[in-house]
Order: sequence, then structure tokens, then C-alpha cells
Amino acid sequence: MPQRSKRYRALAEKAPSSVLPLKQAVEELKKFGNNTKFDQTVEIHMRLGIDYTQAEQLVRGSVVLPHGIGRSQRVVVFAKGDLADAAQKAGADEVGQEDLAQKIKDGWTDFDVCIAAPDMMGLVGPLGRVLGPRGLMPSPRAGTVTPDVARVVKEYKAGKVEFRNDKGGNIHAVVGKMSFDSSKLVENIQAFLDYVNTLKPGAVKGTYVRSTTIKATMSPGIRVAA
Repeated sequence: MPQRSKRYRALAEKAPSSVLPLKQAVEELKKFGNNTKFDQTVEIHMRLGIDYTQAEQLVRGSVVLPHGIGRSQRVVVFAKGDLADAAQKAGADEVGQEDLAQKIKDGWTDFDVCIAAPDMMGLVGPLGRVLGPRGLMPSPRAGTVTPDVARVVKEYKAGKVEFRNDKGGNIHAVVGKMSFDSSKLVENIQAFLDYVNTLKPGAVKGTYVRSTTIKATMSPGIRVAA
């Protein structure tokens, strides 16, 4: 068990034990305050009723949140020619081909999103050993392998979040900052929940979303009725 701080334990004693409607859950989260030296990130954690060992039950996707996530994501793009120019104009932090691949092979992963044009996957594929474990590998299913790299760059810069289930059948994502107005957090979280519900695999029997929790970086979790 990790050693919890005195501050965390005090907040945990105030945390509601019941499952709350989303709006009320956000209001309770905001009551914890933002009395840290930084603007805490708000996260959502969902436990799904899927069998993660079955490929047809994997849940992965990306969604643009209405109010972004409170920070600009660092985006790199594998593209050439006109697509490379378009990615740069759209705000990509780095665009490249062999040079970028070598940089990543050498251990550089100081970015949040990796996007690739389809004709670059022969170059990107061997990087799976580096990018895969970090959740950075471009994927058609996540929309990060695309001929429209400029559009996807803009989406991630505007607050698009990507997620995939872990080995416990859980998904995790950033949905904003504690400094956001409650209404903006509610809208971001609802957009995420709505999208996840559209991804229910046909092979799943019984309850799809088993539990949903929201929390800030240094706060206890609050369970949400979703």
C-alpha cells in the first residue's frame, strides 16, 4: 500500500462514499479545492465488463473534448511532401521521416501523440517496441494513421484524448483541469462517457460499464453514476 499524505487522508475522509450523478460528483470534486502549487489534472477511470484477452472485445478510441484538457499536447508527425508541410502549418511540434525515426530509436519520446501518414507505416512499424509500451504507436483505429494529418494535428491540439483498455479491462483519460468551471468539466466528462458507450463491443454480455470514477491528481476518487 502506498503511503498517503496527511492532506490526502483528510480529503478522503470528506469524500462521499455513494455513487453520485455526474453534476453532483463534479461539485464534490471541486470542493476539494485546488490548494496545491499547480493546477491539478482531472482524470476519469472506467472499469469495463470486457474480456481483455479477446481481440474483439478491446476498447480503444479517441475523442475531442468540448473544452480541451487545459494544456497543449506535444504532437509529432511522420509525413513527407505536402502532407509534411500541412502538418507543420497545423501546429505539429515536429515533423520528419528517417531522421525522426532514428531520434525515437535513440530513446526520445518527449511527446504526447504520434501521427503517421499511411505511406509512412513501413518506417514507423519497427518503432513499435519503443512506442507501443508507452501508448504512442500510431493506429488506424485510434485515427492516428491518416492521410489527413493536418486535421488530426488540429484535433489533438484542440483537446483530443486517446485511450485504450489496459490488462484489467480499465480505461483512463484526462478530462480537464481543476481550474475549469464545473459546467465545462461536466460537459467534457459527459462527452467522454457518451463516446465510450458507442464503443461497446458486440461480444460483451452483461454490464458494459461496471464503474466510473473521477479524481484530481492529488485527490481521492469520486464514483459517478454513468
